[in-house]
Amino acid sequence: MTGTETYNYKVIRQFAIMTIVWGIVGMAVGVYIAAELVWPWLNFDIPYLTFSRLRPLHTNAVIFAFGGSALFATSYYVVQRTCHARLVSDKLAAFTFWGWQLVIVLAAITLPLGITTTKEYAELEWPIDILITVVWVAYAVVFFGTITKRRIPHIYVANWFYGAFIIAVAILHIFNSLAIPVSMWKSYSAYAGVQDAMVQWWYGHNAVGFFLTAGFLGMMYYFIPKQAQRPVYSYRLSIVHFWALIFTYIWAGPHHLHYTALPDWVQSLGMVMSLILLAPSWGGMINGMMTLSGAWEKLRSDPILRFLVVAVSFYGMSTFEGPMMAIKTVNALSHYTDWTIGHVHSGALGWVALISIGSLYYLIPRLFGRELYSTKLVEIHFWIAMIGIVLYITSMWVSGIMQGLMWRAVNPDGTLTYSFVESVQAMHPYYLIRWLGGVFFLLGMLVMAYNIFKTVNSSKTAKINDLIPAPVLAH
Repeated sequence: MTGTETYNYKVIRQFAIMTIVWGIVGMAVGVYIAAELVWPWLNFDIPYLTFSRLRPLHTNAVIFAFGGSALFATSYYVVQRTCHARLVSDKLAAFTFWGWQLVIVLAAITLPLGITTTKEYAELEWPIDILITVVWVAYAVVFFGTITKRRIPHIYVANWFYGAFIIAVAILHIFNSLAIPVSMWKSYSAYAGVQDAMVQWWYGHNAVGFFLTAGFLGMMYYFIPKQAQRPVYSYRLSIVHFWALIFTYIWAGPHHLHYTALPDWVQSLGMVMSLILLAPSWGGMINGMMTLSGAWEKLRSDPILRFLVVAVSFYGMSTFEGPMMAIKTVNALSHYTDWTIGHVHSGALGWVALISIGSLYYLIPRLFGRELYSTKLVEIHFWIAMIGIVLYITSMWVSGIMQGLMWRAVNPDGTLTYSFVESVQAMHPYYLIRWLGGVFFLLGMLVMAYNIFKTVNSSKTAKINDLIPAPVLAH
């Protein structure tokens, strides 16, 4: 490698822009199906527009299209910058981009058509599953291949989290997706009954644990120190955080199956491991927050840093709420209610989306060599997003706890106090507030898209040292 060879920023630019595009698409579908719960006639009796078909489209779009593209973009950037090495293969990196976009498009076509395995977060049928596997293997080759050719002996901790996320997601996807195809677009799970449920939630919870947590912690450990211009508070704690999280998360899945046919001891094990999980999660959260020691005043003037830091506070809140909801007695109230929806979205909007948005605001000027068009618009985006999140999660908390209490209320003679329809009726105003929260968050994404569009098309060349693709220096 010559001293003038630069990093591969092209694929990162592509993934960064598509993160914003898919974010808007996925969140727009979410807002629409939230509206359907308030005004059921919005499906117009068209099967492709029913909640049951659009809901998996929403989850796949926001997790794998928006979140996935953010992970590809940031991991490719971080691994090159921290290893002082160009991606091991430009062609393979380009394949991961186009392959991932093809997966997303196929999901957008098949899910509204009702072509689904019905497995949560793994609804895509077997031909698409095979394509995902091929793309993911290529991703692993690019990422780990770049680490092997690094010019620095040390592997920075962010790469540990990205690497664990890539390996764990591969294993989860392959084993949960094992199926017997019966036609081109139909297959049946290789597992049956309670075993199928157990494998599904081993996958489902660790999709949260590795796709939506470990990968985004890689962002936290790189972009917060960079934006704050401070070293990580405790590098030793970051390594403890990594190993404790990796060993603990994988066991927490059974807490999704409390009070089901799953053996009692497995449910209890899932509960205990979920409670233990609080320690490494909060260790990481504290590490991220304390990185700002001596630089807290920057939060007043730097909305990008505010996105990143508030994301970490939501990570802390969600990783307290999750173990609490895994306790069987709490779960007896929360199970199957909107409380779970509130919890999921405090993590998805508060943690995943905010850390991704903050990282993109950091990245885009550096990738395109342009000054950010408007810091004021970033400020506006932050507050619009915060209003959206607060409306969303508080309405779902209230709705969920109310549901749980209504469902378990009994008269002195043992009959139910409320019918199910009465509980649905009581939820209506909270669904309206949830929809409004979603509208605010989507509006924030549109503000971001405008700001980034103006940035990319700006003639103002950036003046920060590391904006232009820097040459890889010999060590």
